[in-house]
Amino acid sequence: MGVHPTAIADPSASVHETAEIGPYAIVGARVTIGARTTVGAHAVIEGPTTLGEDNRVSPQAALGGPPQDLKYRGEPTTLTIGNRNTFREFCTIHRGTMTGHGTTIIGDDNLFMAYSHVAHDCVVGNRTVFANGASLAGHCVVGDDVVLGAFAAVRQFLRIGRHAFVGAFSGMNHDVLPFLWSSSDRDVRAWKVNSVGLERKGFSKERVAALQKAYRVLHRHRHDKAALLAGLDALVGTSEDVKVLRDFIAGSKEGIHGA
Repeated sequence: MGVHPTAIADPSASVHETAEIGPYAIVGARVTIGARTTVGAHAVIEGPTTLGEDNRVSPQAALGGPPQDLKYRGEPTTLTIGNRNTFREFCTIHRGTMTGHGTTIIGDDNLFMAYSHVAHDCVVGNRTVFANGASLAGHCVVGDDVVLGAFAAVRQFLRIGRHAFVGAFSGMNHDVLPFLWSSSDRDVRAWKVNSVGLERKGFSKERVAALQKAYRVLHRHRHDKAALLAGLDALVGTSEDVKVLRDFIAGSKEGIHGA
């Protein structure tokens, strides 16, 4: 289809010849759209924004808008998006700020369902799933293979470790541990190892079992960080995944959602 006659593309935009821009879509100034990327009807992409190859932007999605930050004064910050991502209807992804690191970064093979939101200066890895309405505040870092349930909300400056699963309607106020299933009851906690999700990603039973041992240490010492780290240190030599978990906890500045 190429660029639909009713679509509007700024003269400074760069649209690959194999990309498709749908009816009434708007591609703004300093936007680059890679090969085979499709932009649906009425979608809006503002710049400076770069989309890689084979992305799908659904109707009414809005990418590259200015950050919702009262300190923002129109500086030319950016949004950088990798390859093979899907942005469903009414998804919003905002550019960075000068008080952050100036850019918002989205990796490859991610699915952002309807009404999901990624705020300014966030970094999202690869193969993540943001269910409907899942939202990140500014400056968050999301590791690879993370799943955020519907309407999960993550406050600013938090980290979500790789392969974490966050349950629907959970409000996250601390860093979210890698490999674990975190969800809300009366408060948000890591309830168990995300074993089903890990097995679906190809983790062996031995890798999952090592994380189960680490979780028992976490549960036993959840109120004593020094004892927790010492217990995990004893297991680090048996599993690279446990080392990732241990290093994540050691590096947390915002606290963690414990067991």
